[in-house]
Amino acid sequence: MYLIHAQLLAPPGTTLPADAARYALALARPHEGVEHVTPHPHALPHPVLGVFLVADSLHEAEDRAAALCRRLLECHEGMAGWGLRRAEVPLLAPLGHGPLGPLESPSTPSELRRK
Repeated sequence: MYLIHAQLLAPPGTTLPADAARYALALARPHEGVEHVTPHPHALPHPVLGVFLVADSLHEAEDRAAALCRRLLECHEGMAGWGLRRAEVPLLAPLGHGPLGPLESPSTPSELRRK
């Protein structure tokens, strides 16, 4: 299973429609392997739809998520004027690092740091 983040380009002054994820899931075709779609309307710099899907390769997963999002943009009346910036696997910090992890590296305890 892959998680693909689809960054959407919104027209000025608009927000991601509340039903965008549900609508996208309804548009998914059986062969696309889409299991779940989750909205991130306040993601920066662009709203994101997280598409969880089963595919044989990363490339195939990204292509399927992009096709689903293009279909959403064509079919959802509330998304007229929206665009797809990209659909790709998000880069994540290693477990325990980054904004949700500790401030120091687990392999370098804070008492051993230079001041």
